[in-house]
Amino acid sequence: MPFWPPQILPSALYPLLQQGLKTLFPEALWDLPPDPQKRQVALTFDDGPHPEYTPTLLQVLQEFQVPATFFVLGERVQRWPHLARKIRQQSHGIGLHGWQHRSFTQLSRGELLQSLRRSQDTLVAACGGTPEEYRAVRPPNGLFWPRTLTDLRSWGYLPVMWSVVPEDWLCPPVAVVVERVLNQVRPGSLIVLHDGVQGGSQVAEVVCRLIPALGEQGFDFVRLPLSGKLPSCRGN
Repeated sequence: MPFWPPQILPSALYPLLQQGLKTLFPEALWDLPPDPQKRQVALTFDDGPHPEYTPTLLQVLQEFQVPATFFVLGERVQRWPHLARKIRQQSHGIGLHGWQHRSFTQLSRGELLQSLRRSQDTLVAACGGTPEEYRAVRPPNGLFWPRTLTDLRSWGYLPVMWSVVPEDWLCPPVAVVVERVLNQVRPGSLIVLHDGVQGGSQVAEVVCRLIPALGEQGFDFVRLPLSGKLPSCRGN
């Protein structure tokens, strides 16, 4: 069976689910590396770029001088390359979310690898750099087979998962999304929000409220650590 965070769960259950999956699949990044001296969290955004929602979100992040990491769809980067360039120009991290928003469990191994490589090539064309700079991968819908993570690592990719899931794609009120994050967050959390079609319409307002609230709790914001010794992502 595939493993994924269910689409609708009581908020209090997500941390328990995350801990269980983290134990089963330690080869993925589920949290920031522990640092007892710091209270760090990472803001991450899936499903973009979006021509309306992403620029507004980037403006909020710039105003607060907060770094983030965007897991983009290659097809959307192809349609709006200037938005991917703007993400990079503002020094945010960029990872892969597949070419289209298709669960990795629906793709053959060859289709998945092609999807990722095509997305990397599109990012290189839009933003510059090398394919190795775009090797962090978050599976759409959180769906994956156990073999998927093994394949990603052997191909030179870094599987990135989640710590905090407020289900913003279902578009509950902004205050509810913020409250869910604050209830789930802890030092090292990877917070998942969306700047695509589902959830993106209110993501800028969510972040505008969330950053000060987390700051009051003593949290600092960091980009995901996407470096590390892995094989070339152009390996077979």
